Amino acid sequence: MLIPSIDLMGGRIVQLVQGETLKLAFDDFDYWIDRFSKYPLVQLIDLDAAMRQGSNAELVAMICKRLPCQVGGGLKTAEDGQRLLDAGAKRVIYGSSLFGEGGVQKAFAAGLKKALGEEALCFSVDTKGGRVAVKGWKDSVDLTPEEAVTWLEDYCASFLYTHVDTEGTMQGFPMDAAAILRACTARQLIVAGGIKERAEVDALDAMGVDAVAGMAVYSGAMEA
Repeated sequence: MLIPSIDLMGGRIVQLVQGETLKLAFDDFDYWIDRFSKYPLVQLIDLDAAMRQGSNAELVAMICKRLPCQVGGGLKTAEDGQRLLDAGAKRVIYGSSLFGEGGVQKAFAAGLKKALGEEALCFSVDTKGGRVAVKGWKDSVDLTPEEAVTWLEDYCASFLYTHVDTEGTMQGFPMDAAAILRACTARQLIVAGGIKERAEVDALDAMGVDAVAGMAVYSGAMEA
């Protein structure tokens, strides 16, 4: 399944390369919402919130009313997730807050499951240089994605894996990484980072892996 992405920064839809360099920006929300309305799930990320430099809460709420979204960006508490669910999000994405100096924060993950319910939770495991990346991909923790997924398996309905090294580059997603992670979890697995063509989405689908595409869709390289 293809999951189109909407990344928000400064009140616009944007596409960044490796989370840093702005490549594309749009403010024609109605156009993209209409384009994505046929999909059963859309990924909506508040990059300003993820990078601890602001919020696009009003836009998030507006889009959640019009599209079925899983929403992330800087969520730190169960209350943060509940606020988004109340605003219309189908599912909420937790990432950096799941990890600390000692590794995976299992007690926090268990608390989220108890407060919000497993089905409402997608846990994000982003990887840069083979290690889990956190805080807007600026820092990392001493964990491999396989370790992180294994530790968190019991607390969520799905995992989102972003391969930061290829994010926004349209150089192709590393299929071997998807295969390894698919073997690590029975949960829904969603991957992102560098997907450039429909053939990749189909190959991932054959593995039982869903794919998030951003740059390929917004640049017109892949029809959505």
